[in-house]
Amino acid sequence: MSHDGVGPRAALRSLAFLTVGVLAVPALAGCGSEDPAGKPLAGADIARADRSGIADGGTLRWAVDTVPDTLNAFQSDADATTTRIAQAVLPSMYRMDGRGRPVRDPDYLESAEVVDTEPRQVVLYRLNQQAVWSDGREIGAADFVAQWRALSGKDTAYWTARNAGYDRIEKIERGKNDLEVKVTFSRPYADWKSLFTPLYPKEVMGTPDSFNDGARKKLKVTAGPFTVKEVDTEEDEVTLTRSTRWWGDPARLSTIVLRAVPHDERISALSAGTVDLAEIDPAAVRRITAAALPRSASSPLMGPGAERSAADALRSWAVANGSDEEAADEEISARKKLRKKMAKYARQQKALTGFEVRKSLEPAYTQLALNGADGPLADERVRRAVARALDRKAIAETVLKPLGLPAEPLGSHLALSGQAAYADGSGALGEQDAKEARALLADAGWVPGGPVKKEKDEGEEAAGSEGEKGGDSEEDTESEGGDDGTYIVGEEDEGDGGDGGDNKAPRDSGTSTKQLKQGGAPGAYAPKGTAAPARAENARVAKDGKALTLRFVLPSGPGSDTLRTVAGRISEMLERIGIGTKITKVDDESYFKDHIASGEYDLALYSWPATAYPATDARPVYAKPVPAADGSLNVEQNYTRVGTDQVDQLFDQAVTTLDASERRALLRKADSRIWAAAGSIPLYQRPQLVAARKNLANAGAFGFRTPVYEDMGFLKKPARGPGAKSAGPSAGD
Repeated sequence: MSHDGVGPRAALRSLAFLTVGVLAVPALAGCGSEDPAGKPLAGADIARADRSGIADGGTLRWAVDTVPDTLNAFQSDADATTTRIAQAVLPSMYRMDGRGRPVRDPDYLESAEVVDTEPRQVVLYRLNQQAVWSDGREIGAADFVAQWRALSGKDTAYWTARNAGYDRIEKIERGKNDLEVKVTFSRPYADWKSLFTPLYPKEVMGTPDSFNDGARKKLKVTAGPFTVKEVDTEEDEVTLTRSTRWWGDPARLSTIVLRAVPHDERISALSAGTVDLAEIDPAAVRRITAAALPRSASSPLMGPGAERSAADALRSWAVANGSDEEAADEEISARKKLRKKMAKYARQQKALTGFEVRKSLEPAYTQLALNGADGPLADERVRRAVARALDRKAIAETVLKPLGLPAEPLGSHLALSGQAAYADGSGALGEQDAKEARALLADAGWVPGGPVKKEKDEGEEAAGSEGEKGGDSEEDTESEGGDDGTYIVGEEDEGDGGDGGDNKAPRDSGTSTKQLKQGGAPGAYAPKGTAAPARAENARVAKDGKALTLRFVLPSGPGSDTLRTVAGRISEMLERIGIGTKITKVDDESYFKDHIASGEYDLALYSWPATAYPATDARPVYAKPVPAADGSLNVEQNYTRVGTDQVDQLFDQAVTTLDASERRALLRKADSRIWAAAGSIPLYQRPQLVAARKNLANAGAFGFRTPVYEDMGFLKKPARGPGAKSAGPSAGD
């Protein structure tokens, strides 16, 4: 499981791997004549081609993370592959366009509109008259009714993961004819376009048994350009075949094989020719990019033995041919192994010349989560100090600039640039300002140079921990022009001489501690004009004899290199305002369940998917935790445990406001309040890196857009001469 990754949109907004005081919220950036939503930072990169230039037939082998445990997207163990299959084989009333906004899918839906709001909201769907299930039955009101009843939450026999929106439906009726479906809501619901996507047949949704078990490993009835042929758990692949009942543009491919391939094995799979399309990491991008370079002396050296110098090679030759037979045998064996690795690497690089990297930004963002349940981060001032210490632009550049992608920090928790609800609300928190961050810490009682009890936890990596200089070193300083007074930090017992602090000047016995206190945090102030001690800006802050050190939990898997790099940059930034971090790496499998969801962390990095329906999908992520009947805290998906009544109220208003402009204003206001609470700090939109066979068209880095499966395929080979017929598919046939 990649904890920097994300799964499908669900009522429980899925991962791939939040008290505000009286705060003035500034006007949102960009408000005025220009639309603050802006444009997507990057478009799709899919080698777009006209259908006429794509060969008929062929098999696309597509690497995925897992073979799903269920084909029912509304169950709790559905994953990203479940969603990918549903997009190819099931109806969707609305899909995402290139700006991350919902658009009607004309293959299923001729129109849909709110036809009444009083006394109830009524939506009238007019279905495409050609839309039928694979068994020949028309898609109609019976399917809508079955899905509503299954997902409404009223019948607990259905093991559903969500009922958002469906619980607001009062009734569903047939309209004037079989192609009309009339949906009446008991309460206004602004995100009604999110419903019935995907739409399952009544054969799946009709009974608890068929819902719970019938669609886990097979879908007998479908309605898309492809149908599910087989889920093979032994071979770890799902096979989709072209549907003969599809009424839209016929699929160019005859087969799509979704094959589970771990991320660290994808370069091997690509070079071996067992996959044609795969999301990859930056290291794999470098391999494919290097493979396309001409072989010359100026080409960068990569692969096994690349780090060996001429002196190393000479030394190896000398040992292999030396008089010490045992050492020579070992060196000869090592040289043989190295030659095999180099030969394998060279073969792989040659095979990789048939691929290219397609890049965009994923409809998901990475955030820094701050656990506000207990510990130092329960204090809003400390959370805000952490946030004000971060240079989000520098962090985004660290991740995205080397990939040639737009390196812009994200300005919203609820939408991405280009989406309707997007506006930069970060002004509610303020820009990076180390001075302001230190002032917030001082106001919370965390001051530089106080007495610190040394602590060291085994099994953890300390970044800026107490043992480093600045935690308990001592240094005398003098202010300009002589001794103007003393610099007092922390409340200390009389007679201790001020020992144990960071970079403190000696106590001046002519000035009492009482005279020096001027209000605010006890002991955090000195007489006007007092010079700060040397390196005071970087001195560790402490309170009650304990330095401020935050537990930073990260996954340890091979796909988490980017997260660890980002964590290192964040730790450096926090060190500059006197906050230390203890980085703990944990197994990928336990990272989310045992640490994020259970609240066993101070700082963590994980991603959320973007959604076209933030009023519905984002609410459980930022809802104020409430006590449950058993005394536990119900956090829903708010794993930072930071929330406010005002944010909840704004979400509640937004989800019932049918006017689009009013709804956007409410969501942007909610986002500003979330920024001000500093429970989570959006950092950057995630990179989307895809390796694709060069002759594969209409597939790759899709960005916001829902893939159009019927348009994917391999380009026709050029004709060999006048009147020559085109060759068939060039790969995976």
